[in-house]
Formats: sequence, C-alpha cells, structure tokens
Amino acid sequence: MYHTILFDLDGTLTDPGEGITKSVAYALHKWGIEVKDRTTLYKFIGPPLIQSFEKFYGFSSEKAMLTTSYFQEYFRDKGIFENEIYPDTQDLLQKLKASGKKLMVATSKPEEFAVRVLEYFQIDSYFDVVAGAMMDETRTKKSEVIAYALEKAGVTDLSGLVMIGDREHDVIGAKEVGIDSIGVLYGYGDRAELEQAGATYIAENATEILSLTMEF
Repeated sequence: MYHTILFDLDGTLTDPGEGITKSVAYALHKWGIEVKDRTTLYKFIGPPLIQSFEKFYGFSSEKAMLTTSYFQEYFRDKGIFENEIYPDTQDLLQKLKASGKKLMVATSKPEEFAVRVLEYFQIDSYFDVVAGAMMDETRTKKSEVIAYALEKAGVTDLSGLVMIGDREHDVIGAKEVGIDSIGVLYGYGDRAELEQAGATYIAENATEILSLTMEF
C-alpha cells in the first residue's frame, strides 16, 4: 500500500492551460513571434520551460533563460490565476488525507508559484510538503524535484511511495529516483507517452487514482 503520494501540479491537480499558453505567447511576442493558435503551446505544460524554448524554438540556453523571465512577467500576477482546479481534485485529496496518506507536491513550476496556486484553490492544507523549482528555473528536472521533496520530508525509505503526473517527465523522474508512478490521462499527456515512459499504472480519472493508491 502506498503511504506517501507525490503529485505533479500542472495537468494533474489543476488545469493551467489558459495561463501558461498566454504567458508563453507573451514571452514569444518579445522576439516578434506571434502565436495564432494557443493550443499549439500545450506542449509547454509540464516540462521545464527553458528546455521547451530550446526544444521547440531552437533558442540558445541564454535566450531560453531570458524568454523564461519574460514568461514570468506575465505569469507572476496574471497567468498564474488563469487556471482551474480539476473537478474531482479536492474530493480525491480529502479521501487520501482522511485515510492517513502523506501528500506532497513535486512540480517543475517555481515553488513560489506552486504555493500561490495551492493557496488560491484552498488545497494547500492537504500537503505536508510542496517542492518546486527555483525562480531562476534551476532544479526543474523532475527527479531532482522529487528528491528535494523527499529530503524536505525527511523520507529515506522509498518503499510505499508513488508519483502521480500527466507527462512523461513525471514518470521518468519517478523511475530515476526509484519509486512507482501513476500516469493520468485527463491532463496534457496521452496513453502512448505515459506507457512509453514506463508508467507503473495509468489512471483515467480520480476514481482510478483512489483505487490504485488505496489497494496497492
């Protein structure tokens, strides 16, 4: 049975699609790049931003870092709240917490932003630990964030731990640390991505997450 559950934030607890894509479009506009269809920017949801700007637009690491700072200009006070909590999130967290599970957040989003999102949706009280990236976008690799979360919590025994997320980065990060993973299908990754990454389990919804975390 899993006694400690780590959650990704974007695409797992909340749907940040509007805010993140608007922030990315704002940042790209600084370079004269106009985005006509924001849905083409969904690929930015989940992975570290600097890596995404490098991968999808061929930016150098320096240009990607500067573009990420532009992203934060919009996101810090506006894009961060252009966000929605998934309908079943609070009920899921309540049931897990009531059963005695230790809950954590492990996200590649800057930790300061993650805390503000959790507080905004009034779900921060469910989590024993919130771990994220630094504001300069260091410590964004998911395995590093997971390791940081476990260090903050004082966890050294990796048995009974599971990472829940919607993208391959969550699954790969969990594997690198040595814990199980549950890939969710309601976020921004799909079954093929999660299976190829090697997810221990795949869940379509909160009900399946609850079943997997309470039975195994």
